[in-house]
Amino acid sequence: METEFLISLLQIIAIDILLGGDNAIVIALASRNLPEKQRNKAIFLGTGLAIVVRVVLTIVAVYLLNIPFLYLAGGILLLIIAYKLILEEDEELDVKAGKNLSDAVKTIVFADIAMGLDNVLAVAGAAHGNIVLVVIGLLVSVPIIIWGSKIILHFMERFPVLIYIGAGVLAFTSAGMIVEERMIHSVFEGNDLLKYGLYVFLVVGVILAGILTNTFKKKRAK
Repeated sequence: METEFLISLLQIIAIDILLGGDNAIVIALASRNLPEKQRNKAIFLGTGLAIVVRVVLTIVAVYLLNIPFLYLAGGILLLIIAYKLILEEDEELDVKAGKNLSDAVKTIVFADIAMGLDNVLAVAGAAHGNIVLVVIGLLVSVPIIIWGSKIILHFMERFPVLIYIGAGVLAFTSAGMIVEERMIHSVFEGNDLLKYGLYVFLVVGVILAGILTNTFKKKRAK
């Protein structure tokens, strides 16, 4: 049980860091016009409120996933997110700088909600209904995202393989959600070959699909 808890916790932390890299950029953009003292307040207040909102949304998602076939739908959606993560596309963030502390905090929180839906879904799937995992995962990963985002982004740019590893983590989580779906769980129960075969198929499949799509796009661009 402890091993399962630790694996799920590491999954959640990896997901938070992987899908939360843009949050630090949002914080910087939203507070860039404020005086330094207010900027620090905006960062701490905005991040604190964003964490609270993220925890609440994830807890809601955990319970919603108990509805029949939502785990299956969530797993498929997460698989699409994993695939899109690999695609080499430049996304520009359009975030307005706050004129005062209140504006900056609002921008940070609302941007986090808008950008964090994929994160919420992935964490809810990895948590398997354990709210403690959700809270611990966020408390560990959010400071890493805020203070270490530049380092994380630097390594991801320098070592693109990290993106593929991250997509593999999401695909692994997706497979877990599909296997855990109550309406089809009996199909996988007692059939380890089918169960672990699905994990391998989805992880390898997403990574290969991403590589092939990127290769095709590069050839087409030439």
